[in-house]
Amino acid sequence: MALETIEIDSAESPSGTVIWLHGLGADGHDFEPIVPELKLAVPIRFVFPHAPKRSVTINGGMEMRAWYDIDPGSPLSGTEDIRQSAAAVQELVEAENRKGMPTNRIVLAGFSQGGVIAFHLGLRSEYRFAVLMALSTYVHDHEHVGNEVSFASIDTPIFMAHGIADPMIPITRAVTSREALTALNYQIDWHEYGMGHHVCPEELVDITVSYTHLTLPTRDLV
Repeated sequence: MALETIEIDSAESPSGTVIWLHGLGADGHDFEPIVPELKLAVPIRFVFPHAPKRSVTINGGMEMRAWYDIDPGSPLSGTEDIRQSAAAVQELVEAENRKGMPTNRIVLAGFSQGGVIAFHLGLRSEYRFAVLMALSTYVHDHEHVGNEVSFASIDTPIFMAHGIADPMIPITRAVTSREALTALNYQIDWHEYGMGHHVCPEELVDITVSYTHLTLPTRDLV
């Protein structure tokens, strides 16, 4: 499954890449306006993929861009969709590798559904990402994720942010995910904000700080 993307370089000769995955019903344009708001100190390439269109059970079977199906009656119903979407995003990572961008200079970011895919891929990756950025999201099937995580991912910096008034994904679900990862020895940079299911200005400031990982010396080849 090849994904269509929007690509933006914040300046010439980017020193890192951010692959940013949107949420349910949105598309790659959703976070495009954020690029100038981040006021980055280093040149970064942003890759904003579009999720494929699919029928979404929780929305009455309506077709929309979604990384996976959500069926309220079956919490694990989207598992195969998640695996397929993560594999498609991995193809984007490998495309960046072929351009000379090693995986440890790639930030894998995702909002809501996109964060679920970022977690799925980043925790299982053979190579360490610069940062896993999980915004208003959770770890799918957190009770069993420890059976699949990779050794390389353990020291990946993880930025988690969530709104305390999120009506779509309650913050308790994110906290449960954070605790599951902490129990596996992941180091979580946790942030919570007085907001709902979106991104706020204070969060953008914290996101910008997390990008300093892209200025560190590389260790991995891919």
